[in-house]
Parts: sequence; C-alpha cells; structure tokens
Amino acid sequence: MSNLLHDIQTAVAYIRQRIPTPITTGLILGSGLGDFVNEITIDAEIPYEAIPNFPVSTVEGHSGKLIAGAIGDKKILAMSGRFHYYEGYSPQEVTLPVRVMKLLGVETLLLSNAAGAVNSSFQIGDIVLITDHIGLAIVNPLVGKNEDIFGTRFPDMSEPYSKVLTTKAREIGKQLGLELRSGVYFGVTGPSFETRAEYKMIYRMGADVVGMSTVQETIVAVHAGMRVFCASVVTDLGIREEENIITHEDVLQAARAAGPKLSALFKELVKAI
Repeated sequence: MSNLLHDIQTAVAYIRQRIPTPITTGLILGSGLGDFVNEITIDAEIPYEAIPNFPVSTVEGHSGKLIAGAIGDKKILAMSGRFHYYEGYSPQEVTLPVRVMKLLGVETLLLSNAAGAVNSSFQIGDIVLITDHIGLAIVNPLVGKNEDIFGTRFPDMSEPYSKVLTTKAREIGKQLGLELRSGVYFGVTGPSFETRAEYKMIYRMGADVVGMSTVQETIVAVHAGMRVFCASVVTDLGIREEENIITHEDVLQAARAAGPKLSALFKELVKAI
C-alpha cells in the first residue's frame, strides 16, 4: 500500500466514526459559497485539523471544516474551504479530500470558485457554468503511481463536467430568474494574478475565465468515476483597458456579493440530483 493510499484510508476511518452513513453528494464550497453552510441542516462538523492527514485552509475567505448534513431531504457532505497548490501543498494533498469523499460514498461532486474573466462579454458578478477546462498550466495530480482502487492509469477527460448536471443547472437558473453564462475555465497555479499579456494568451487559447483551483480536484474526481459540476463567480476582469489593479480583497467582496445567487442555484441543484 502506498503512503498516499494509507493517508486517505486513515482519514476515511476517522471520519466514519463521526459520519458512519455513506453520502452520495459532495460539495466543495469555494469563494462565493462561504455562507452556504447556513442553508445546511448540520448533522456533524469536523475541523480539518482534527482529521488525520488532512491539509488546513490558510487562505482568507476559506473556512476549514467538513460538514455532514442535509439540504431538504438530500444528504450532503460539504467541504467548507478548499486547498490550493499555491499554499505549498502538493497536488496529491490538494486533492486528498476528493478521494476521501469517494471512499465515503460520494458519487457526484459540486464545485464553486472565484474566477477572473477573459471573455470581454462577462461582467463582475456573473455566474459561469463551467463546460470544460484547460489544465496545461497546472501540475496533474495523477502524476506518480496510479492508485488502481480509484481509477485507470489514463482516464478519459472528454467530459470533465457533466453535461446532464450543467443542463439541469441551466434549467434551474431559468426558474430562479438567474442569468447564467457558460464557459471554459483555465487553471493556473497562482498565487500571483496574471499579467495583461497572460490574460490575452489565456483568452486566445480558448478560455473564458481563469482561476487558481478546481482543475486538480476535477481530474481526481473524474479519475475516480465521479460526476462533476462547477460554477464560477466572476470576481475580476482580466481583459481591460483601464489601469486598475486586482486585489484579493476585491475578489472576496465580489464573491460575497454574488453569494446569494450562487447559493440559490446550488441549493436547488442539490435537491434535483
């Protein structure tokens, strides 16, 4: 048994003491969904630091606890706060919680994030349903020994984000009166924001938004046979003529402003799964 698999199984064993019943729907509450925990009828909360081998969130705006509970009559397992490569964690550490979720029974994973727009038709506050991603600028978390318990050595990535879930989200958006965008997410390592030249390159490569999370989590989830859905909140504009700068504080403020819309979408999507 590899050290990674041992770490994952040790974490799973600890969590099962508190959350013994398998849960099939998981969420990673990134920027924009920090207050989503208020929508959850909570059965159990476990701080990340209490879980063996779990990383700890170090970024402002990200909490640090695993929550088991329900949205309506749908049981969910939610990560309040995620981990990033730029925090100094390895890709395997960043994605360890996704594999823990898999062994706890999760079959469908819903992700949210904050992203910068490179599509000039997007505006701050827009919610973008991610239909695909470009991960050439990140370190693939499957590098190294393949863990056959999760999936094949060479997983197919032709549909990283479930078309069924994305279509359902779009239908829910119409019912809620939300204007939802669709687009391709470009993953970067961070933590520095992109230069103007990099933003232009990312757009020309076919992306609509860019961010510092999600891609590694999605790869590991797809490798493990999970269905994935992702929505981004546009928190800054990458292609712009004015000489303004981007700060993390501005990103957090924009994410919080869009939070109620994103929470409403995720709440109804969870119920519909």
